[in-house]
Amino acid sequence: MNWKELEKRAYIPYSRKAKACVIKGSSGSFYPGVRIENVSFPITIPAVQAACSFCLANGDTPQAIILKDDHPLEQQDYWVKEFNLNIIVQSDIDNIEFEDPSISISSSDVKTELISLLDKAITTHSDFPVSALLFCKEGVITGTNVEVSEWTKGLCAERLAIAKAISYGFTVLNSMSLHTLKGEFSSPCGACRQVIHEHMPDNKIDFHHADGTLSTHYTGDLLPFSFSSTSLTK
Repeated sequence: MNWKELEKRAYIPYSRKAKACVIKGSSGSFYPGVRIENVSFPITIPAVQAACSFCLANGDTPQAIILKDDHPLEQQDYWVKEFNLNIIVQSDIDNIEFEDPSISISSSDVKTELISLLDKAITTHSDFPVSALLFCKEGVITGTNVEVSEWTKGLCAERLAIAKAISYGFTVLNSMSLHTLKGEFSSPCGACRQVIHEHMPDNKIDFHHADGTLSTHYTGDLLPFSFSSTSLTK
């Protein structure tokens, strides 16, 4: 792995400006993050936010941020201050290895895995854990919601799973399952629906509800009249 290969994973159809970083956790594990844009610009996921969220969702604590150069990334100041991160600038990352983020799971174990994942959610403010499984061609990616001191810097389980898949180089996102421990109905928020629509415009998504029931929907129906525009693509 080198910086050029990692930056190629960035989803940047609007700015064409690839951004990437690596977070080192206190466990010694490394987590890649790339910029993931959205046609609704304000819900773009910066590389630092993505990598730190993967680290936290893995039960790890961000310890250092590794950058290609000394040009600060979007949200870098916040995350450095939030976790007192050491800043490391290195021109190559050939010596860094990323663990396979995917899990093996049978269709009969989906709900059990979703329930187990709820314990890994970080819900400091909401106390509303959510879990997600994203089924990709390359494997199954897990996601939980992650909350930090500033509400706007957290990520929902669905967006975290999508960002993780893209940052780790997964190319085909097929379907998703999600679960909430509380509430009457498991359902993605509006921001997640916009991101899901961009990356999975007509795919299946299973809602495992807190009362034990299940409903299946198609992502294209989750956000009627969703925003899109070819005018934004350069």
